Amino acid sequence: MDKTALITGGGRGIGAATAKYLAARGYGICINYYQNEQAAQTLVAQIMEQFGVPCIAIGADVSEEAQVLRLFAEMDELLGPVTHLVNNVGVLFKQMKVSEMDAERINKTLTTNVTSYFLCSREAIKRMQPGGAIVNVSSVASRTGSAGEYVDYAASKGAVDTFTRGLSLELAPQESGSIVCGRDLSIQISMRMAASPAGLIASAARSPCCAAASQKKSHRP
Repeated sequence: MDKTALITGGGRGIGAATAKYLAARGYGICINYYQNEQAAQTLVAQIMEQFGVPCIAIGADVSEEAQVLRLFAEMDELLGPVTHLVNNVGVLFKQMKVSEMDAERINKTLTTNVTSYFLCSREAIKRMQPGGAIVNVSSVASRTGSAGEYVDYAASKGAVDTFTRGLSLELAPQESGSIVCGRDLSIQISMRMAASPAGLIASAARSPCCAAASQKKSHRP
């Protein structure tokens, strides 16, 4: 299939809405879920019936490297290599001051909200061809800090913003016009969570680094 999208944490909420948005535009869809298989399979049935595109659901904890490798391998076999990745998965625990947080909560927040983005982006980069894209879903909490409520969550989203900026520069075309990893890859970014999936994708397309990548591409020998 020409266009395939993997949405992590895609079984409900923004992830599910994004899956439907992309399915309506002809993308084959892979919905990643962690525990709620029923919701994911219900969404698969809805997408296939409504939009007539291939759609699968694969359970995996994307904070775990071995499970990420399995997720991408299964998608390769069942749907085809990913062309578009939406890093959407995230956890948010109950309101709590930093003085009350334990290491288990902090580490779970960071591995789910940050490590998963690194691991999934890494595997997507290995597979993407010209026109591929990565969208990282963040939050305004990365700026506000969510004091007295979710400082761990806010910190994780601040890390996502930094990761997004760094990865975009890492993958942007070099002066020679070549691409890191030898791929003609542009990375599209939403630095903040959009109000709708349409806004999420549209804001990604306006990314300055994506525009720079497109400009460099036109000068390739």
